[in-house]
Amino acid sequence: MKFAPIIDPHARRPMPKPVQVDLRKAFIFGIALWTVALIICVCCWYFTHVRWFQMAMFICALGVLIGFALLVWEHFDRSDYRRLGQ
Repeated sequence: MKFAPIIDPHARRPMPKPVQVDLRKAFIFGIALWTVALIICVCCWYFTHVRWFQMAMFICALGVLIGFALLVWEHFDRSDYRRLGQ
């Protein structure tokens, strides 16, 4: 085992460049899943009127709202990438 990189930072290999990833696909997939869960909770609450489903609807709606907020964040973050890349 070589201890030179630990002792001497200049002996280390250069770090790889960070990879640009497209988070829009992940956020859209998450929004779709939260929307499906919201629809299921609305249907279950409509037929049973159990308070748990009402609370679950609130949680699912927050998931959808947070997903849209993350999409907006990703849009502005991606524009920063484009600007810095030029």
